[in-house]
This record gives sequence, structure tokens and C-alpha cells, in this order.
Amino acid sequence: MIYLSKGLSGSTLKWIAIVTMFIDHVAAALLVRILWGYGYSEGLHGIYDIMRAIGRVAFPIFCFLLVEGFLHTRNVYKYIGRMAVFVLLAEIPFDLAFSARVVAWNDQSVMLTLLIGLLTMWGCSLIEKKWQENYIVQWIGFAVCLAVGMRLAYWCQTDYAHYGVFSIMAMYFFRKERKLQVLAGALSFLWEEELLAILAFLFIYLYNGQRGMKMKYFFYAFYPLHLLLIYLVAMIMGIHFIPAV
Repeated sequence: MIYLSKGLSGSTLKWIAIVTMFIDHVAAALLVRILWGYGYSEGLHGIYDIMRAIGRVAFPIFCFLLVEGFLHTRNVYKYIGRMAVFVLLAEIPFDLAFSARVVAWNDQSVMLTLLIGLLTMWGCSLIEKKWQENYIVQWIGFAVCLAVGMRLAYWCQTDYAHYGVFSIMAMYFFRKERKLQVLAGALSFLWEEELLAILAFLFIYLYNGQRGMKMKYFFYAFYPLHLLLIYLVAMIMGIHFIPAV
């Protein structure tokens, strides 16, 4: 049960993100195939729009939890390695679910966006440690690191691309003050397609700093498995060959 007076734990935030992501992906990878394969339906398209709107909540929460994970990890190398392994495991399910191909070079999963964001945070943390007393050099280094991370995500054509990395870093740079962190994160989503993502920061603001239930590997496993499930349903319906993007 969620007790709002006590705030939301990390695991509660993760469940909110997982459920809203699943709703979003059912719409984006299955309902869109139904609309294209079986013919347009105004009612179904309305449901599609509602589900995609709900799904805007997921990514900002995952960005915030990535920042929290980086700040509290005991071994950043293991964290990066674990993320990299699941980037590889998620790519084929992602491509099947959205592009109807085993490999699609023009569209990479959000897991890669998160990995690039993680590497960018790590780079900035190294700069901060090395140049503790020289803030000018620090911020020049931060700017270069951010530019490289954003450019890499754009070049790889990841989900959310450079916008995603920018949002992660906005929450990282203002990590020491929750109100500023929430404000910076919300402002980073002020672009036309993601305006409803700002609602996620209502949940993020309620974060109580507690880990909650242990579900370290659940998201990593859920991400590729739910995409495979959606693709399997599309196969059963005979519409799996239709690309969703």
C-alpha cells in the first residue's frame, strides 16, 4: 500500500514507471499495428492516445532512479557493466516489437539512452573529483561531457536520444536540492511531444529516499520480456510483420 504522507519509496516509483511504460508500449507496439492492420477505428485511436499519454510518466522516473542508483551504487563499474549487458539483451526484443525486424539500426532502445546517461554522469563525477577547487574548469568539463553524451545518443538514434541524456543530467546536476532537481527535470521535458511527462515529477517530488522492496534485477528482466510478450501477441494476431514505427 502507498502511504503518501510518508512519501514514495524507490521501489514504488519503479512500479509506477514499469506499469506506465507497459501501458505505453502496448499502445505503441500493439494497438498501432491493429489500427494499421485491421483498419482505422476512432474509438481505438482514442484509447491509443490515452495510453500513450499515460506512458509519458515512465521515462522521467527511470531517469531519476538512474541518478539515484548512480549516487548510491557501491561499484560504478558493476553498475555500468550490468546496464551494458541488458542493453544488448533488450535490443532484439525492442527491434522486433517496434520495427518488426531482428535488427534495426535506425532505432535503439531506451536502455541505451540510460547507459549513455550513466556514462555521462560518471564522466562528470570524475571531472568533479579531479578539479574540486577549480569551478571554471569543472563546468567546462561538464559542458564537454554533456555535449559528448548527447551527441552519442543522437548518433545512435536511441529512444529519447539527446533529449533523454539532457534530462538525466539536469536531474544529476541539481541532485543536492530536491525542489531544484524536480524543477530542472520538469523544464527539460518542456517540448511538444513530452509535456505530459511533467506529471512524473509529482511522484518524484514525493520520493522519501528509501529503497523499498528489493527488485534490483526486475526491471532489467521485465524490459525485454514484456517487449517479447507484446510481439508474441502480435504474432498470434497475425500482425507482427507490420512495423510500429
